[in-house]
Amino acid sequence: MRVDYLIVGAGFAGCTLAERLATQLGKTVLVVERRDHIGGNAYDYYNEDGILVQKYGPHIFHTDSEAVWKYLSRFTRWNGYVHRVLAVVRGKEVYLPINLDTMERLYDRSFTPEELERFFERHRVRVDEIRNSRDVVVSQVGEELYELFFKNYTKKQWGLYPEELAPEVTKRLPVRFNRDTRYFTDRFQGIPSDGFTRMFERMLDNSNINPVLLNTDYRDIVDSVRFDKLVYTGPIDYYFDYKYGRLPYRSLDFKFVTLDKERHQNAGVVNYPNEHDYTRVTEFKHFYMQKHPKTTICYEYPTAEGDPYYPIPKPEFEEIYLKYKREADKLGSVYFIGRLAQYKYLNMDQVVAGALELFEELS
Repeated sequence: MRVDYLIVGAGFAGCTLAERLATQLGKTVLVVERRDHIGGNAYDYYNEDGILVQKYGPHIFHTDSEAVWKYLSRFTRWNGYVHRVLAVVRGKEVYLPINLDTMERLYDRSFTPEELERFFERHRVRVDEIRNSRDVVVSQVGEELYELFFKNYTKKQWGLYPEELAPEVTKRLPVRFNRDTRYFTDRFQGIPSDGFTRMFERMLDNSNINPVLLNTDYRDIVDSVRFDKLVYTGPIDYYFDYKYGRLPYRSLDFKFVTLDKERHQNAGVVNYPNEHDYTRVTEFKHFYMQKHPKTTICYEYPTAEGDPYYPIPKPEFEEIYLKYKREADKLGSVYFIGRLAQYKYLNMDQVVAGALELFEELS
């Protein structure tokens, strides 16, 4: 087989580049995917009860990039879903991120924005230098809220306490002085009306794109395919045969349960920072607004073993990654992009934006 591009991985990065190269430049493309489906971790499907679910936990698309939103909107309509997250603390359901509504429910009292600012000012810990994730949180909201919302959740999620993790882990969690209960404040957010998988199928619906080779490790076919350039979205350490050691990841186990009732919980995602071994429970009908007499929920259990999901943000692992990156930069016709190839926690829109930027370089 002869193609212009071999693309390893059929997630956001791989599908975006395949579509752009095939549509805009007329390049022939072969996409190879080791899983039995396209769409990466955003893959969704109808389960045996006919309920649309996400196989790898909750994925809600959100972005402030009009260019990224317009690009994906060529392949889907959006259902208008706005993500809200509840956390169970002290037996109460409160909204995340922490906001006026959260604090009023938690403390059974009213706050004005000014009163809440003064509350945090009294309780926050003065930290001369932000060294880790714990410092980020206590310097904003103090020890009590750190213990309630962050300490144990982080330990479950990462297998490490916040003081063992880089600051960026909790910098993603803002505090608000208003009643905005949205989890994301991006200008554009939602879920594809007929699912992420259907969106990816439309992206790959091009005669210049060969049928995707599923259940295939690219190494099994790379010697039998002639190509000019390789786009690699898999784990960068695997590409280089782990010559500098394995890059560690946190993984997830999912337990799906279908219940004989229309609705189970008050939000699409409910976090459990302190109780239970699972971190959160997802109910997918909130996302897709599907009418169905039953509902499917998913319990999420972080684990050290399994598919790679979250690069672990510690300096010693970043040093290993940089060794691989230096090797990658020496390769003239191989391009590394995406969360696994860049060993970086990237949101879906960041992956698409990076893929579009790489496409411009290749044009």
